Amino acid sequence: MTPGDRERYSRQILFAGLGEQGQQHLLDARIAVVGCGALGSFQAGALARAGIGFLRIIDRDYVELSNLQRQWLFDECDVEQALPKAAAAARKIAGINAGVQVEPVLADLTPSNVEDLLGGVDLILDGTDNFETRYLINDFAVERGIPWIYGAAVGSYGLTMPVIPGKTACLRCIYPDPPAGVQPTCETAGVLGTLTALIASLQVSEAIKILCGARPASKITTVDVWSGEIRQVAQPGPVADCPTCGLRQFPYLSGERRAPVSLCGQNAVQIHERARPLELRDLAAKLAPLGPVRVNEFALRFEVPPYLMTIFPDGRAIVKGTTDVGVARSLYARYIGG
Repeated sequence: MTPGDRERYSRQILFAGLGEQGQQHLLDARIAVVGCGALGSFQAGALARAGIGFLRIIDRDYVELSNLQRQWLFDECDVEQALPKAAAAARKIAGINAGVQVEPVLADLTPSNVEDLLGGVDLILDGTDNFETRYLINDFAVERGIPWIYGAAVGSYGLTMPVIPGKTACLRCIYPDPPAGVQPTCETAGVLGTLTALIASLQVSEAIKILCGARPASKITTVDVWSGEIRQVAQPGPVADCPTCGLRQFPYLSGERRAPVSLCGQNAVQIHERARPLELRDLAAKLAPLGPVRVNEFALRFEVPPYLMTIFPDGRAIVKGTTDVGVARSLYARYIGG
């Protein structure tokens, strides 16, 4: 640790739970942030200020004006330049802490690239917007014994949970299957920026504790910033019959789950990663304020120019206007839910 490091991080080093040895652990740490939206952008900035040595920021999207209300690293210049979120975050972090090595990755995390993108890190932070990607992270992390911090936020409600393979319950211990039906999203239900900052702060706090060798909270924390209710329940240990922890089955990692596919010659992507029965008329009511919607018993069509989404009762969707799987997945998560 250099004299400059001691000065920069002096207030952290003074904290009894961290100390100089703990700060050195942070300087040596390698972290992957998956998703650089409301949660991930705050995570990346907070980790950079804390002195994490290496940050790999993985995101498939670009900065939009509507992001600025809650995505703390970005500004109007990023919107005007249509910068990828990962690249914009790397630029901002260079101005916050030039000592942090940042690797921006403009990509969608998939079974085919998960080894390259999550390999060689000490901890993974979840800033994603869908359960399929979280289950992929969970499969990889449990299989490799890498800790990761789950987080989610929508409306005024959020939750977070650390996953320490072999010591705590994993995501599939708590959620053996993805939630059924239409889920609220930031696009359909809105979200408060204060909530996302709070959940991301809790995630980063747990990450720092784990990296420094301190005992994680091992609690599932839920917060409603509108009602003011904060609740914590003890996180169980690994569940014996959990498909991931107990049975060591990794279908998301192996690619057994159905993946989005580009439809040849149609400028479209089909998404059908799992059976997900949807009430199309309920979904239509939620989407109607956001764009033109047509619905019948067979399908729902939703226009979000330049894209046209056709959504079927079993959860399958065809996104026209792109052959980019990452764009299609982002639209699906944004408007239908993770």
